[in-house]
Amino acid sequence: MTPHLHRAQPYALALFRIVAGLLFACHGAASIFGILGGAHGGGSIPAGTWPGWYAAVIQLIGGILVALGLGTRVAALVSSGSMAYAYFTVHQSHALLPIENGGESAAIFCWVFLLLVFTGPGAFSLDGLITARTPHRQNRDHSQEQNSPVAV
Repeated sequence: MTPHLHRAQPYALALFRIVAGLLFACHGAASIFGILGGAHGGGSIPAGTWPGWYAAVIQLIGGILVALGLGTRVAALVSSGSMAYAYFTVHQSHALLPIENGGESAAIFCWVFLLLVFTGPGAFSLDGLITARTPHRQNRDHSQEQNSPVAV
């Protein structure tokens, strides 16, 4: 990887995380509130309906958390799992491949969020902001500065 691309990696990952989170949250908002075209072409899913309403809550909350970079790995893991569940219980019974069974978005969201579990949030995340302001981290960083040689 070229040095320029390597330096840009955390920022590209952050944009990826933000866009994926917002798109996922839009799916949840459409299903719960009937906005943005509503659930499955119109309307909303009745509260408490299994599994659609619960999936929509995970989409809305998980998408917002991922977009903000707050609890990113946990939110991404729950979101990925919910999409795997949706794919295998709702879509796969219709046909094997996502293109045939309408499960493209469930499949891609599953893999997108699984990737974020392993990569973390990248730049511009509340997770990073919180970690940077943790006293333990500040003390550790300060002690490393004292132990490192400084060129004058």
